[in-house]
Amino acid sequence: MKLGNAITWLGAAGVGTWLAVRAYRSLNAYDFQNKSVVVTGGTRGLGLVLARQLARAGARLAVCARDTEEVERGREMLASLGHPVLARVCDLREIGEAERFIRAVEHEYGQIDVLINNAGTINVGPEATQTRADFINAMAINFWAALHTIQAAVPAMRQRGAGRIVNITSIGGKVSVPHLLPYSASKFALVGLSEGLRAELAGDGIVVTTVVPGLMTTGSPRNATFKGQHRAEYAWFAIGDALPGLSMNAERAARRILNACRRGDAEVIVGIPAQLAVLIHGVMPGLTSDVLGAVNRFLPGPGGIGKDGLPGRDSESELAPFWLTAPNERAAEQNNEIPAPQRP
Repeated sequence: MKLGNAITWLGAAGVGTWLAVRAYRSLNAYDFQNKSVVVTGGTRGLGLVLARQLARAGARLAVCARDTEEVERGREMLASLGHPVLARVCDLREIGEAERFIRAVEHEYGQIDVLINNAGTINVGPEATQTRADFINAMAINFWAALHTIQAAVPAMRQRGAGRIVNITSIGGKVSVPHLLPYSASKFALVGLSEGLRAELAGDGIVVTTVVPGLMTTGSPRNATFKGQHRAEYAWFAIGDALPGLSMNAERAARRILNACRRGDAEVIVGIPAQLAVLIHGVMPGLTSDVLGAVNRFLPGPGGIGKDGLPGRDSESELAPFWLTAPNERAAEQNNEIPAPQRP
């Protein structure tokens, strides 16, 4: 057999095997009915969208966040769907609080079947405005918080020989984007942790799925932090987060994530732009860096409020909110990104 034919045959066999495995997993998909599912950061944004869909699938939910009022609003939204919801105020950056939260869920529901690490933070601004504290905080929320809940939940899962863990990372954890350095660094760390855990825990019956979302219309820019020329930073971020074709509908993204968990996929990259970015970066990393370097020239410079930071809701201008950001404004209201006094 000629070498070219052999390579073609092996490639076709590999694709066929992959499709067969995927079809088998789809037919034997995991059922969330009556399963106890933890969603960190599950009271707003993508976490709330995931929690809603899980509630409709019959899961027994446990959610947590750091803000008391946000947790109560999220609890009410989820409880209205008619399924059990345990909602706690918890700072997962603190290992003791993470452990107490996991123990509380186990006490309430008997066990944790699925752990979805979704809690996160976004800090937007040029490198000159980012401080060591910004990197420490990003790592604490985007990486250490996930590790804390994983280490608290895994022993009981291992003892049962069953469990699922879903880590929500980001396209920023595959391709480092300008003006998001602390965020990207922490998400790269979470990708590495998640991929390694899948290999290490497979023998214990624990399935780990790494989720790599691109931009999603969740309303989250209002609660991101912006530095430097914060109004200009908020404008480009909010518009990009709402553009059709570039940003994905949050409900559709959540369905893809939960379906990946049901099948037990190793990884799911959510959104065609994110899939293309990962593909191109994997083949031509130098080109990706050069293109992003060119893009960076058009982004706002330091100036403004410098190293101070303000939330998106305090960084609005004539450019945002704007008709281009309207989908994000609607999503912000639907997904508990807007505190009660700001609601129409």
